[in-house]
Amino acid sequence: MEGSVKSHPYVPTDLYLPDFVPGALSQSTILAVYGISSLVLVSLIWALSDENWCCVLERERHKLSKVDRLLMCWWAFTGLTHMILEGYFVFSPEFYKERTSFYLAEVWKEYSKGDSRYAGRDAAVVAVEGLTAVLEGPACLLAVYAIATKKTYSNVLQFAISLGQLYGTAVYYITSLLEGDNFAASSTYYYAYFIGANASWVVIPTLISIRCWKKICAASQVPIQKRTKVR
Repeated sequence: MEGSVKSHPYVPTDLYLPDFVPGALSQSTILAVYGISSLVLVSLIWALSDENWCCVLERERHKLSKVDRLLMCWWAFTGLTHMILEGYFVFSPEFYKERTSFYLAEVWKEYSKGDSRYAGRDAAVVAVEGLTAVLEGPACLLAVYAIATKKTYSNVLQFAISLGQLYGTAVYYITSLLEGDNFAASSTYYYAYFIGANASWVVIPTLISIRCWKKICAASQVPIQKRTKVR
């Protein structure tokens, strides 16, 4: 039997969401939980990555710069966000039917007010989020390890992930524009969620890409300089 159609707060108003269940948690509660948990995670990574950081696997002490420590915080934060939040969305197509106040379902019920393509399971959004959760999420955590242990592939890995994030964000915005860019319940949700919540994945990956590109280019010049001196 086909599920009953109930009213929802999303745009377009005729979006078909059978058996929709309104969110149980308030916006302030959802944002507070996300903010506090993110702060705890970042603080933990920052504390563990101080100048006395000891890599258990390598059994060597590594002095990390403040920039490296900040990058570790970023990669841990974004990696877990990809895997947990976005992973839940990808593998929970009927989150809008969730009757309990399960936090992850509540997050997407709320965010869909800024982009109803999530509640409507837009193919482009699901594809982008799926690749992000499955591929970029674990890669971000690998980047944390690579920075901590000063692996030679660290900059290449960070550069690749950052390009992937920029590409995914570009596809996310461009597909919205091509489909009419009318998926937010109000201008407040549009600028706060659709624009604001995703801004970090434009600005920070861009800065990291530039930094890593410079380091990769500098490293590639070393063998050339050595060969020149030998001649």
